Amino acid sequence: MRALIVLLMALAVFASAHAKEAVSMAEDPVIEQRLLVISEEMRCLVCQNESLAGSRSELANDLRAQIRQQIKLGKTDDEIREYMVSRYGDFVLYRPPVKATTILLWVGPFLILAGAVAVLFQHLRANARRPDDEEATT
Repeated sequence: MRALIVLLMALAVFASAHAKEAVSMAEDPVIEQRLLVISEEMRCLVCQNESLAGSRSELANDLRAQIRQQIKLGKTDDEIREYMVSRYGDFVLYRPPVKATTILLWVGPFLILAGAVAVLFQHLRANARRPDDEEATT
């Protein structure tokens, strides 16, 4: 029991030694609000299922810094999105535009659903045509 307590205390000391400093906020709350809105619409390239606003990866911190810099340069939200897409591709957007290269992202789930429904109906129809095993043996 004593060894477990010592181990937990050592783990707590080790974890606090590796704690990082909080990421600095923008001087202007308006800039920070715009940054939050824009970064909520973009995907973290490391975490992939997390927005840039929610991710705490180093790359997400760098991307937020780039967005902050673009805001300070006076770029519009659309110009910032175009800048990020030109550097990282449509994958950086949570809602990529509908075009030839992304059509499968938009249509794919519906095709899978339609295929699953077709297989289900085919299976049900095949079972309805087959006589029950009990009736066949009597």
